[in-house]
Amino acid sequence: MIKNFAVLVIAAGLGGWLMWSGKLPLPEKLMPAKAEAAAPEGGGMPQVMPVSVATSLGIDITRWSEFSGRLRAVEDVQVRPRVSGMIDEVHFREGDIVKKDSKLFTIDLRPYQAAYDRATAALAGAEARAQLTGSDIKRAQSLLEERAISQREFDEKNNAHQEATAAVQAAKAEQMLAALDVEYAEVRAPITGRVGRPEITVGNIVQIGQSVLTTIQSVNPVYADFDIDEQTYLRLIKNVRTSEGGTDMPVYMALADETEFNRQGRIRSFDNQLLGDSGTLRVRAEFDNPDGLLTPGLFARIRLGSAEKTAAVLINDAAVGTDQTRKFVYTVDTEGNVNYRPISTGKLSPDGMRIVDSGLAAGENIIVNGLQRVHPGMKVMPMMVSMETLKPAAQPAAEGVTEDAAPAEEALPQADQQQQADQQEQPAE
Repeated sequence: MIKNFAVLVIAAGLGGWLMWSGKLPLPEKLMPAKAEAAAPEGGGMPQVMPVSVATSLGIDITRWSEFSGRLRAVEDVQVRPRVSGMIDEVHFREGDIVKKDSKLFTIDLRPYQAAYDRATAALAGAEARAQLTGSDIKRAQSLLEERAISQREFDEKNNAHQEATAAVQAAKAEQMLAALDVEYAEVRAPITGRVGRPEITVGNIVQIGQSVLTTIQSVNPVYADFDIDEQTYLRLIKNVRTSEGGTDMPVYMALADETEFNRQGRIRSFDNQLLGDSGTLRVRAEFDNPDGLLTPGLFARIRLGSAEKTAAVLINDAAVGTDQTRKFVYTVDTEGNVNYRPISTGKLSPDGMRIVDSGLAAGENIIVNGLQRVHPGMKVMPMMVSMETLKPAAQPAAEGVTEDAAPAEEALPQADQQQQADQQEQPAE
């Protein structure tokens, strides 16, 4: 108890000495300074906050619509055997570019060669029989004129000759079928393109029309299939029907690792119906592929534009704010008042500017930086900057500051100036 009382007495004495010496100011001494700091000198209005403001642009642009699609080969063939047998040889490597009619596989040729030789022999026998019956009919004709044979015998010989002639035709057909089997035993490329891997290797038995030996896909050109929405289709189809070029409208493509749409193509076709479940229509574009880089199945980004340019309002994307599901900008009038303006935005233009579909006109001043520091109704000091770069216009080096810029001391609030003066007068401890 005595110890606590002693501590209390010492603390009270130390506090009294600090106040007497002036090192611990009394609370009432701070009240006038705070009152002076609360209001600026001369009772003037508080200074407004400077903000970066740019003017919305109005230019004529080609409206682009971007879609996702996949590359497809113009020709895609599954190579199947046309005769049965064992694979004797494979004549290509996976991924090779093969020419039309180049040899791909060889099926065991021996049974088909033997069948061809047999058909050839049968044809020779049929031709000999037809030649013999032809000689008989000539002799019978002479004997019939001399009445040495009856009409019945002549008719029999004539019928035998016709049967022999028909047998020759049948033998020729059999020989042709055997020759086709010999030809089909060497499997050749039906088109020019890139060949896939051999699905059947040497030593395996294949059945006619059943086994897929390999696949071949054409290389140049290629198709790009993509789906467009109903509104885009209606806009494009009107443009197609009114333009002389038909389907020759701008269409560009970029692969997954490309940022620029440098590959130009042409619209090949529109599908004949709109899909009811998705509300989209399949469109096919054609692109040249001289270097063979465009491989079927690759993902592609398609940019499709109208043939005519339209007027549009463009702003920097940094000036667009989001209010839940709505987009907005802050406009600044001639008196420096901030106004809330809801807008409807479109896609980015090729130069990276955001297209405004509605809600804003060209030539209006909007805030492009610091949207979170302003609110509708407040007064600001507009500092004009470029809409494209968001940087102020370059000034001559001799001026150093813009005409509207105030000196650093005047830009400080009066309370801050008084506080700095008090700190300078107060001696360092």
